[in-house]
Amino acid sequence: MAQRIIDLSLTIEDNMPAHKLFQSPVYLPALTHESTASFGLGVEGDPMTFQTNYIGMLDHVGTHVDAFLHVNPEGASIDKMPLDLFMGKAVCFDLRQIGDLEDITAEHMQAAEEAAGIEVDGHIVLLCTGFHARNWGDPKQIVWGNPGLTVEATKWLHERGSRMHGVEGPSTDKPSDNLFAQHRLCRDLGLSHFEWLVNLEELIGKGEFQFIGLPIKFKDGSGSPVRAVAILEE
Repeated sequence: MAQRIIDLSLTIEDNMPAHKLFQSPVYLPALTHESTASFGLGVEGDPMTFQTNYIGMLDHVGTHVDAFLHVNPEGASIDKMPLDLFMGKAVCFDLRQIGDLEDITAEHMQAAEEAAGIEVDGHIVLLCTGFHARNWGDPKQIVWGNPGLTVEATKWLHERGSRMHGVEGPSTDKPSDNLFAQHRLCRDLGLSHFEWLVNLEELIGKGEFQFIGLPIKFKDGSGSPVRAVAILEE
């Protein structure tokens, strides 16, 4: 059976949008092929030049995953979390009827599960609201417009053994308030999530697939960028 890989990750670039409380990354050329020509590397007629880039950013930039430490001072840092949390069987829910700054409820989750035809049982659940497709390119709305998971929807996931879920926007909580009810409940229940996922539309109606979103092993990291992918059997 053939496999198809769907890239679910943003490209990290200089000054890209970030969460309302976070700084955007700095991502710039450090050494270039032009500048390193003066190093005199290689041999005559075949010089060796190279490029390196400078990266200065938080560990919650672009497509990323939260460590338990992010919102729990007693929680595990990203380097101490088990790798199997970041990969495994997954399903994508079609929630494109949910508009910007609207709530994703337990009722929405139940209906989306039925439509997907996959009973959630420990799955990583990805939530496609169309938010990224609607708003990428609008620097204000992409930061200040994402829908939010309600407490009830988060409990719905927990009751079905789902420890990880993923959303398209910068947060699982709406930016229109500072309650962070979803993050606080995840802290209490031992759940976490991927944020800034893209291309989720390609997973709607595909049933169960494999998801991989491995973090960088940052010592004491509160989170990490990931190269998130879905692997479809076709």
